[in-house]
Amino acid sequence: MGAEPLRLLAEDAEDLKVIAAALQDAVAKVGDIHFEQTPRRLTIAFNRFRWEVGDEARERVRAALQLGGVLSVKARRLRREAPRSVVELLTLDFEPGEAPGGVVSLTFAGGGDLRCEVECLDVVLADLSAPWPARRTPAHEEG
Repeated sequence: MGAEPLRLLAEDAEDLKVIAAALQDAVAKVGDIHFEQTPRRLTIAFNRFRWEVGDEARERVRAALQLGGVLSVKARRLRREAPRSVVELLTLDFEPGEAPGGVVSLTFAGGGDLRCEVECLDVVLADLSAPWPARRTPAHEEG
């Protein structure tokens, strides 16, 4: 409905904040989180709320987040034995380490998280489908 599909690239912490804002309240199944050791790549397929089209549109779209140069991934409170479990992304953060590397953290509602040690920030977000109507706008409790 008006807005073009997102295609975003993050190569520094400020860029990552833009991707984090676009992915706030995105949902994924645990089984849609894939780490490939040989190409050192983490890919997650999300259904993201399209914040950029405004409240009146209320749409979701299938999108993929991909991190390159991933050295290791540590998961906490994400049940791999339950691949159909749904997780909701709250935010993405970058903690600098030995330049240009550091840790990208994905924080999910309910206390789960992923910590990805990266050799540098190389993050891509791309919309993959046409949008569809969302039942409601995600809401956050105050305090």
